[in-house]
Order: sequence, then structure tokens, then C-alpha cells
Amino acid sequence: MYQKLPVGADIFVNMREQDFYYIDKTNFIRDLLLNRGEVNLFTRPRRFGKTLNMTMLQAFFEIGVDRRDIFFGLDILKEQELCEQHMNRYPVIFLSLKSIEGKTFAEAMAKVGLLVADECVRLSFLGQNQRIDKDQRLLFKSLKARKADHAELGSAIKALSRMLEAHYGQKVVLLVDEYDVPLEKAFHNGYYDDMVSFMRQFLGDAFKTNTSLAFAVVTGCLRISNESIFTGLNNIKIDDITSDRYDESFGFTDADVRKILTDYNLTSAYEELRAWYDGYHFGDTDVYCPWDIINHVDRLLENPKAEPEAYWNNTSSNEIVKRFIDKAGASTRNEIERLIAGDFVEKPVRINLTYAELDENIDNLWSVLFLTGYLTRQRTTDILPRGTMRLVIPNAEIKEIFVEKIQKWFAERVKSTDRSELDALHNAFLVGNRETIETILNAQLRATISYYDANESFYHGFLAGLLKGCGSWGVGSNRESGDGRSDILVIPEDYATGIVIEIKHARGLEDIPAMCEAAMRQIEEKNYQDGLLERGISSARLYGVAFWKKNCGVITKSVQLRKTIISI
Repeated sequence: MYQKLPVGADIFVNMREQDFYYIDKTNFIRDLLLNRGEVNLFTRPRRFGKTLNMTMLQAFFEIGVDRRDIFFGLDILKEQELCEQHMNRYPVIFLSLKSIEGKTFAEAMAKVGLLVADECVRLSFLGQNQRIDKDQRLLFKSLKARKADHAELGSAIKALSRMLEAHYGQKVVLLVDEYDVPLEKAFHNGYYDDMVSFMRQFLGDAFKTNTSLAFAVVTGCLRISNESIFTGLNNIKIDDITSDRYDESFGFTDADVRKILTDYNLTSAYEELRAWYDGYHFGDTDVYCPWDIINHVDRLLENPKAEPEAYWNNTSSNEIVKRFIDKAGASTRNEIERLIAGDFVEKPVRINLTYAELDENIDNLWSVLFLTGYLTRQRTTDILPRGTMRLVIPNAEIKEIFVEKIQKWFAERVKSTDRSELDALHNAFLVGNRETIETILNAQLRATISYYDANESFYHGFLAGLLKGCGSWGVGSNRESGDGRSDILVIPEDYATGIVIEIKHARGLEDIPAMCEAAMRQIEEKNYQDGLLERGISSARLYGVAFWKKNCGVITKSVQLRKTIISI
């Protein structure tokens, strides 16, 4: 019987108490204690284990309960001297700001009030302690009842720290998870300056002038230490994705992934998982996204034939990518096409950014794509200009995000394309006019593709975008059909004749005919046309399409679809 996999679980104590599978990251505690500053900022992309590590720190440091049972069998208990000195010795304030969002500043501040009130409920004993100043107890009551104004909320962390020190006679460990989410949401929703002003007091004062602070640990996605919330703060120690010291503390290493697959008897899936979810580089370590690995291993246990999915993409808003795409000019689109084709771009990367600077220069958005996990650094022995990195798409999952945006570009181009040309293309696909299809597609390739060596995913987006230009057609990509997934399945408005398209990327101009035949064989062997039959369509046009650079070839076949009748 396998241990339960922690799909969506990020509370350390719950995982350990409920016997979830856990990759031991407790050496992070040792490294933090040996190397910490007064304020320690860790920046990593979303879904790389930041919250789990923060709840682990809370379980280790928080006073009033002995957590040795929770840490039984884990590496940190080997550090006996450190455990004796620090384990369950500190009052802890834990705030996760990942929920602080809203369409307006007022909505976001209501979330702040709720967050602080919840922490006060957890620390309810402070309201009864007569050693705490009366005014502070009144403030505590107001915070707990969600009646505090903005100024009182801004002083909440410092006030709670002082109360906890008065109660325990011990300085406080402050844990703030996803500190930059309120700023990101404010930036996208138009109340950025108001949120910066509030956060300057809420966090800045808690870190800068808080005499009750033992030390603080802060996590986020972007290293925005130049943001005015940290103005004048000289006690902050920053570890980002280019740093080496904690490079194995967030995300899964290759050894971690191999262990998981061995423990669940899924070692045959290693190469596929590596292609889809590896490719990140934190310091000197190659890293996988743990959210993807846990989710896909869980799916494989249910269905050993399950194909990889973009789990990380499905949990992210992709607002940063959307902003980047919307600002992209012809040169930037050319660079993205190169990335999709497996090439690299060399760009100046700024580790320190403010959200206000994102729109000043397109290169700032390249930096954000790197810091948020949409691109990663490629190691090279070439000497690059200071501050410049060689950037690549890390894996197949992230490539899907960019391909999706490529389809959007082509869909937009379709709107401005001559309607008669599109009508001719759609009609040619319905009746099987191979010559017209090739003529129009080749013309479109010459007009749109700027990078000469695109791959199959790129051509897939190109053709799907053109076909979606017919608003009455249902165009599906990579849908389950027959015994696999067809590249493109088209359901015309009248449901009379469906269209199945399989796409191949040829190795050269002379290879196009052979790849067209290979595409057609795949359709027939995998019975992709059955996906049309299930929708009540009785006839189909099958297309094998092959691309090479700005050239394409097409073969077609018409088939009648019949249900198989089994006599008993």
C-alpha cells in the first residue's frame, strides 16, 4: 500500500500527522539557522514548495508545543545542538499573503483585515494577559473583531510582536509567505500606489523598527527589494533563483524524483517526467516543479497510460505572460518563435525590479519571465555581457503556454486576413482540394513566420489559428479521439463532414511527402476519425500535413464512418 500523495497539501504538520508522502527538506532549517540574517527573503516561482517550507519552519520554531514527533525520522533531528537551542523556543507570527487580492483597494484591505483577525484568533490568549499594555489589548480586540482601520492594520505585525514578547519573554520569529502577491494584484487592478503605501507600514516597519523581532523569513516570487516598502532596510538577506546556498531547499532535485518514482514503482515514467517538468536551474542545481511531479505521479497510479499535463499552468493566472505577449512587437515575437523551436535568447536580466518598472522596457518583462519560472537560464561557457543571461523555455509544459499564445496571434491575424482567402481555405478543407490548401498555407507561412526552423507545436498553432477563423466551426486541439489524441479535429456547422488533421515536421523539403504519408498512417492506425463518429458525424476528410520551414505539403482521403456492430 502506497503512502498518500500530498496533492494540494502544503501544511507541514497536517502532512506528517496524516502520513502523506514527504521529500525531506528539513535541512533547510539547519542552513537557515547557520546562515540567517535578521530578515531573510527567499524568492522562487509559484508551486515550488515555499508555503510547505514556511509551515515547516512554524512547526519547528513555535513555542508551547513539542513537535519532535512530527520531525521523527527527518534529517533536522540529527542536528541535536541546533534542535536543543531553537526547536519550539520562539513565539511565531505566520501570515500568508497569497489571498490578498481584489478588484479594488478596499476589497484587498478587507482580505488583510480577515488575515490579521485569523492570526489574532490563533493567538487569542494575548487578549487576556494583564502584563500586556491596556492600549495594546484594545488594539488586539479591534484587530480580532475586524474593526481595525488601515492605520491599525498597518501596525498589526509590530503590535503583535510586542505582545508576544511581553507574554513569553522571548523575541518573535516572523514568517511572511508570498509577500509580493498583494503588489502583483494591485498592479494588475489599478491600485498599486495605495497598496505600496500600506505595505510600507505593514511589512517595512515590522522588519525595520521592530525591537521584538528575533528574525524573519519572507518568501515571494519576485525580488522587489527596491520597492519602497523596504526603503532604508539594511538588515535583509536575499536568496533568489541564481543563489547557490539553498538551491536544493525548494523544488525537487533529480534524486528526489527518482526516489518518488522508485517508491511508487513508476521508474519507467522517468524520461517523460524529465522532458515535461525538469529544466529549471536554481543556483547550481537542476530542479523539477514539485507540484507537477506530485500531480502526475498521482494520475499515473490511477491510470498508468495517463499523458503529462500542464498542471502548473492550470493553477497560474499567467497575467505576466499575457502582459508580455500584449506588448510584444515583431522582434519579440520572432524571439518567442525561436524559443518555441528550442533555441535561446540572450537578454539582460534584472533581479531587482519593481512592478512599476515592468512597462518601462520590454527587457524588464524578459526578466520577470525568468524570475517567475516561464524561462530558465541555460548554462554556457561563452562569456556574456555583465547582467546578461542565455534564456530558454525549461520544459514541454511551459512550451505549451507559449504555443497557446502563438495560436492567439494567428487567430488575431485571421481577423485581418482577406475573408475570401479564408473562405477558400475552409471550403478547400471541406471538399478535399489539396492544391488550394497548399497554395494558401504556403502563402500564409511566408507572410507570418519569421523564424525559419519552427517545430511541430508551432505549426500546430499556426494551422489551428487559421481554422478557428471560421466562427461556425468547432476546432479541437489534442483531443482524445479513437485510440489516442488527434492533432486537430474540426466539426463544421452542418455536422455533415468532419475533418481530422495530423501534423508532422519534416527534416527537409524532400521529406515532406513521406511525412504526409506518415501522418495519414497515424490517423488510420489510431482511428482518430472515431472521435467524429461519437459526435454523430457519418463522413470525414482525413489530412496528413507536413511542414518544413516556410513550406508545406498535404495529402487527403475521404472516408465513411460506420459504427461497429457486435453480434452476440
